Amino acid sequence: MVGENFAGNIIVNLANLPDFLRNPILKKRMMEFFSMSEPEKEEVINNALEAGPTIPFPNFSKLFKTWLKILATLSDDQREELFSAYIMEISRSPQKLITFNLDGILEIFLTLEENEQQIIAGTIKKIINNLNDEEKRRIMIIIPNNAKTHLKF
Repeated sequence: MVGENFAGNIIVNLANLPDFLRNPILKKRMMEFFSMSEPEKEEVINNALEAGPTIPFPNFSKLFKTWLKILATLSDDQREELFSAYIMEISRSPQKLITFNLDGILEIFLTLEENEQQIIAGTIKKIINNLNDEEKRRIMIIIPNNAKTHLKF
């Protein structure tokens, strides 16, 4: 699939859909992730990280909030697997996160219900705390201080 970014194209299209279509389609796509092979999962993660910053922020924010809300409803194992895949890729290539509007992403997170915030933050903290020292250092360098405060790092 060199030169093709199917996952990225799907992400861009999902961002432009109204809520009533975006929610079920995104949830279905997220559930498909768990049945993929490791190389397919890695490709999806990389394509999503590549596509995210190319989406106009108003559309991205709707998509990201939907993604977070769905994540909060998944099992602990599923949520941890999906977040781990992103965090490990960002740990390997921190520059992939730098192109995102991290302050805007935090603002989206803060619009979630309190229990959703706690679920998401707990999963992120658990994953980061289980990283080796070098991986943790690379992640903590790129997380803005205000996000560290809200995640209670």
